[in-house]
Amino acid sequence: MLLHVPQVLSSQQVQSIRQALHDAGEGAWSDGRSTAGAQAVQVKANQQLEPGAPLALQLGEQVAQALQAHPMFVSAALPNRMITPLFNRYTGGGTYGNHIDGAFQRDARTGGAGRIRSDVSTTVFLSDPDEYEGGELIVEDSYGSHEVKLQAGDAIVYPSTSLHRVEPVTRGARLAAFLWTQSLVREDARRAMLFELDMNILTLRQQLGDTPQVVSLTGHYHNLLRMWAEL
Repeated sequence: MLLHVPQVLSSQQVQSIRQALHDAGEGAWSDGRSTAGAQAVQVKANQQLEPGAPLALQLGEQVAQALQAHPMFVSAALPNRMITPLFNRYTGGGTYGNHIDGAFQRDARTGGAGRIRSDVSTTVFLSDPDEYEGGELIVEDSYGSHEVKLQAGDAIVYPSTSLHRVEPVTRGARLAAFLWTQSLVREDARRAMLFELDMNILTLRQQLGDTPQVVSLTGHYHNLLRMWAEL
């Protein structure tokens, strides 16, 4: 399931994060290849805020809290565990070729001691589309290629099993936060069904109130979640 989650961060939050990144200076950024695997390192050409640095952890916690407070993200990802979000920058032709995220990811907050299974990948955009050229996130699935370039503060959520890439940035700079989530529900198809059911229940509740039918559907949702969840 590929899902656009709007307004994860407010414009004020985006501005605050970007100001902190600007104030940190060029020295805060390192070669993104340092965190890439054997295959990905060959196609990765970007910069990352040094994982585990105090600023990265502080800003990452802000993004994590915003995501965890967003009902659409929670409904779609059904987070069990999340790594502290990281930050990247693409500029001057920076790109990231076709790759699939590693099955397991380590959290910089724990010094890499703990790891999670990567079920759901998330990118939170920190630059508006008119600030840079190129830099589209291309996600491939059975329905073809999907081009993503969102407003600052918006997020895209997609299965970590997806082949994806970031097109070269030919003007300006593309800033983003990114992270992986280990979901309560491992299979993307089941998460998609639960998300659709949850969204329909919310719509019916707003239109009809808690009728017996809406209560029954809510019960079915929780019974399916109980059946499929892994704790």
